[in-house]
Amino acid sequence: MVRTGVTRAYGANLRQIISKSINNRFKAFAVGLAVTGVLQSSTATALMVASFASRGLMATAPALAVMLGADVGTTIVAQVLSFDLSWLSPSLLAIGVITHLSSKTSLTKQLGRTAIGLGLMLLSLKLIVTTSVPLRESQVLTEVFGSLASDVIMGVLIAAILTWLTHSSLAIVLLVMSMAASGAVPLPLALALVLGANLGGTLPAIMATMGGTPEARRVPIGNAIFKLAGVITLLPVIAIIADQFTNMGTDPARAVVNFHTLFNFLLAVVFIGLTGPVAKLSTYLFPDVDKTDDPGQSRHLDQNDIDNPATSLINAARETLRMGDIIETMLSESLEVLAKDDAENAKSVRRMDDVVDRLHEQIKLYTTAVTRHEMDSKESFRAVEIMAFSTNLEHIGDIIDNLMEISAKKIKNRMQFSKEGHEELYYLHTRVVDNLKLAMAIFLSGDVKLARRLLAEKKEIVALERAGAEGHMARLRAGRTESIESSALHMDILRDLKRINSHIVAVAYPVLEQAGELDAIKKPAEYEPITDKMA
Repeated sequence: MVRTGVTRAYGANLRQIISKSINNRFKAFAVGLAVTGVLQSSTATALMVASFASRGLMATAPALAVMLGADVGTTIVAQVLSFDLSWLSPSLLAIGVITHLSSKTSLTKQLGRTAIGLGLMLLSLKLIVTTSVPLRESQVLTEVFGSLASDVIMGVLIAAILTWLTHSSLAIVLLVMSMAASGAVPLPLALALVLGANLGGTLPAIMATMGGTPEARRVPIGNAIFKLAGVITLLPVIAIIADQFTNMGTDPARAVVNFHTLFNFLLAVVFIGLTGPVAKLSTYLFPDVDKTDDPGQSRHLDQNDIDNPATSLINAARETLRMGDIIETMLSESLEVLAKDDAENAKSVRRMDDVVDRLHEQIKLYTTAVTRHEMDSKESFRAVEIMAFSTNLEHIGDIIDNLMEISAKKIKNRMQFSKEGHEELYYLHTRVVDNLKLAMAIFLSGDVKLARRLLAEKKEIVALERAGAEGHMARLRAGRTESIESSALHMDILRDLKRINSHIVAVAYPVLEQAGELDAIKKPAEYEPITDKMA
């Protein structure tokens, strides 16, 4: 809850801060420390940095410097929470709940969520300490921890698995601290479990970027290399380190948290000057691949933004507009196919429909994932708009694909349209393309005036389709040979262009509905009817 609240309240600012830390490794380290101190999650920071790396905005070496700072930053949070602050829990919970439920602005609502999360964390730590005291009397637990004490490697592995399952090294370190404070876990084993928690803390980011680009995968892998090197170095002497803490009179709970901080601080000191070589090693493990320009692969649907609806909906809208650009190209090319009987171009247009289908599926799944997070009414309305417009664009792609089937018949049978019929189809087709451009402008801006104009266009297109059909019937009655041969194709094209326009116009309805104008549409006085222009 803390991570979600902070990300939604200040996510854009945090990303901007990280993006400006690429020039100096020490500055990158400081930024990683500060951002993670706020987010309370090095995993969240890792995913942000991996996102920058995947888009070429940050090289691997400075990204790894950010992660060294992030790892130290999460230990600072552990230090703060290691003190008995349970007395703050009721106040934080009360303030958080009241703020979250009563706030009318997104910022204060998310800050309320953050306060609730902090209150619950402090409460849970108190409960863990209280509940774990009787565990010292458990014979079974004594035997389990006794066996682990003699096999610290197993302890590291168990802690790593638990950390991966909880997706939080902070949670496991605090749990180990509580268990050590109650005497349920001997100190050497507790320190080994801390090493395991640090190692396991790298796994969520690695798993989250498994399907990403090599650039994105190098960051969490490089961070894992840091942690693995530290674990391998310190594990053999963990008993000696535990004895040193005991000789200094440090209580077990404080020893656990201090060791956690010391471990990550030493890693930062050792590796801050070696981020370059580790970056090269990560590049060796995940080399660059030949990037094919796959138009069916989304370019704006950043999975790292899923928990931030404001940003992720912008991503989805950008991808939908890209999908609209492809549809516009298909629609324009389809006219060329019909005019010039270009069979190869027809195949190219049909391949574009496959691209549109893939993009629609990705946009649909992405937007659906976004809607699983808490959104305000405006964000919910935008999500519905995106889903509806992308679906209509996909339907248009299917209709254009059908037009290409019609063109294939025309090419195969060497049919020709009459001069008048071709001009009617050309004019109608041109108007539909213009309406598609207008629809994308409305989708982007939500302009009510443009929405009124587009809705007025629907009647004009219907009138044009009817006029085209009547003109074609007149030529049939006159016995025009080319009109008789292409009659079915001509009527199918008229119908399909009208269907395409209906899907295009659908983008205007949500805009007009939100403006309260859906039931009282008037044509702009300055708008000249298209049928008058044709006349």
